[in-house]
Amino acid sequence: MHRAARALRTGRTDTIGLTVSTLASVGNSRMLQAIAHAAASRGFALTVVTASGREAVADGFSRLHDQGIDGAVILNEATALARGLEVPPGLALVVVDSAPDDRFAIVQTDHAAGARAATEHLISLGHTVVHHLAGPADSFAAAERERGWRDALATAGLTAPEPVRGDWTAASGYAATVGIAREVTAVFAANDQMALGALRALTEAGRSIPQQVAVVGFDDVDDAADYSPPLTTIRQDFDQLAATAIASLVALIGGGKAEPVVLMPRLVTRASA
Repeated sequence: MHRAARALRTGRTDTIGLTVSTLASVGNSRMLQAIAHAAASRGFALTVVTASGREAVADGFSRLHDQGIDGAVILNEATALARGLEVPPGLALVVVDSAPDDRFAIVQTDHAAGARAATEHLISLGHTVVHHLAGPADSFAAAERERGWRDALATAGLTAPEPVRGDWTAASGYAATVGIAREVTAVFAANDQMALGALRALTEAGRSIPQQVAVVGFDDVDDAADYSPPLTTIRQDFDQLAATAIASLVALIGGGKAEPVVLMPRLVTRASA
């Protein structure tokens, strides 16, 4: 049945929205791809709204509501911008990566558990000092990954050195690592792109990997196995995350409930650590 005719008959457009702060990061782009596929597999069209501030997110909600969108997924960094905003009536919302919020259904990776696994792996290799290349200070995922790193070190009776911080890009990982490249022996990077920048900085400083410095990333992006050396990392399943978010949203659109879902990542061991 034609989508417009179905909307007149059912009051639904079979269109969902995706609100995201940026598509420049590899993780967000990968999630967009996965969400578009998951939505299409259930017969939903997808409208994407990019919003870099709270007012832009609020305006995006209004536009989605005015277009008759059935519901929306709020992705990663945009969840912090959405916190406390008024949600238009009838707009079902699922957030990916967020602190508890009664207005939303929440789907997320257990970032802290993944970070603990990464740090514990480095400790198991004999490293007593594990540096952290952290993500943006306002990111829920980055904060959870930093928490997991700190927890693993504390459990092992080790001191957490001051983290260095990037913005998820390889360039920021390079810039953050240059200043510590000659002193570190183990680095847990909050995502694979920053790990890539760290690998470059360490190589330029004459450090061999993993003989002198072990490096672990997070995400297991498609190219991680082709880094030099291939990157040991924490794999979060973007496809499962997206499918779960869409399933939760469909349940809400249909008048049902959606319980919080936390997906467990896993360590993928390669040549960098």
